[in-house]
Amino acid sequence: MIDPLFLSITELGAAYRSGTLSPLAVTRLALERIAERDAALNAFITVLGERSLARAAVAEQELKAGRDRGPLHGVPIAIKDLVDMAGVPTTFASRAGSPKQPTEDAPVIRYLEEAGVVILGKTNLLEYAYGAVHPDFGQTNNPHDPKRTSGGSSGGSAAAVAAGFCFAALGTDTGGSIRIPAAYCGIVGLKPSFGLVSTTGVQALSWSLDHVGSLARSSVDAALLLEGMTGRSFPVAPRDLKDLRFGVVRHEGAEKFLEPEVTARFEASLARLHSSGATVETVTIAGLEQAAEALIALIAPEASVIHEQRIASEPESFGPLTRQQIQAGFKVPATAYLKALRVQASLKARFASLFDDFDALLSPAVPWVAPAEDPALEGEGGAGELLYSAVYNLTGLPALVLPMGAAGMPVGLQVVSRWGSDAALLSLGNSLEAVQDSGEPPAKLPAPGSS
Repeated sequence: MIDPLFLSITELGAAYRSGTLSPLAVTRLALERIAERDAALNAFITVLGERSLARAAVAEQELKAGRDRGPLHGVPIAIKDLVDMAGVPTTFASRAGSPKQPTEDAPVIRYLEEAGVVILGKTNLLEYAYGAVHPDFGQTNNPHDPKRTSGGSSGGSAAAVAAGFCFAALGTDTGGSIRIPAAYCGIVGLKPSFGLVSTTGVQALSWSLDHVGSLARSSVDAALLLEGMTGRSFPVAPRDLKDLRFGVVRHEGAEKFLEPEVTARFEASLARLHSSGATVETVTIAGLEQAAEALIALIAPEASVIHEQRIASEPESFGPLTRQQIQAGFKVPATAYLKALRVQASLKARFASLFDDFDALLSPAVPWVAPAEDPALEGEGGAGELLYSAVYNLTGLPALVLPMGAAGMPVGLQVVSRWGSDAALLSLGNSLEAVQDSGEPPAKLPAPGSS
């Protein structure tokens, strides 16, 4: 029998409406699982037990009375703990400015609650989403191997979905913070087009780069959560992969970071695309090697401006590495910031032109499987982790991460499409999920560019 907490959102909704499951029973089951298993993972900071049961009871009554709010009605989800919920503390996984006591819901929360979701709680994250664990809150561990990290900064949300604590979760992504944890935890992560989801009431890290998005177990579920966060429709329809053109983005210097397992699974995925009738070609993009440096040159001073009052009034309340990064951001020269803006504009133009020739771009999500702990943002480890993700925060393009195979530690495939094409990207993700499997790579792999 399928574990009810691992049903798809569509399957769960059908079970609710047929009467074989109920929102209250499923919410109780989710809370029990969190209580039993989260001590090993540290995915949640705040569990809203009584509140979530009350919301589930309301959802159950509404469905029985024929007031159907749609596919998310009664679905248990989780929220990254830097989003305002009225009456619920926001900790930011920090002691600085924490806990905040919001009096209003962020727009994304209003939309989600109008859609009838049951919010189980607020999830753990890297402190203020800035690449480092606060020692008082600790790392979120990976459900596939608790001796490894679930990634950051939306690691609590990713672990909660992967562990079956909830059916989907809200995350944020400024340099890869949805996509990296999704890859490490073997789930789907969507960084939508820049500006699509409101960031009002969501603690900022970098106003130029912040995105709010979905963590789920399928592209369809990610689309449903995106609909819930925006009040808009993002229909997912399977796409025929035959005759689609995929560009494999070449990242200079990737070889020094790539682990053999990631390379093998990525090449196997390309081979399956080829076998499905798609065209796969390697793409080289001028200036791509500047993306990660430009990203840091934007994040660092913007984060320092955002935290200027906090770092002045209570510097010791931040974790040591976060404090160090905020203080360093004040020293970034204006010329470095302006050069980064120029790199950003140049890369936006170059990537936009690629979609005249390609339906989507592909790369691994991260060059390695989940490590024991999150690497420091600056330095070799940070450069490797940001290798494939940073440029899509700079360009604002929608980027989707899918799991590649099920054997061993998870590995992620990143799929990117033109700005504003989120529904088409999720539809493509749905079709790509169907050609992924856990088998061995094909014996003979066509080279990218062959047809």
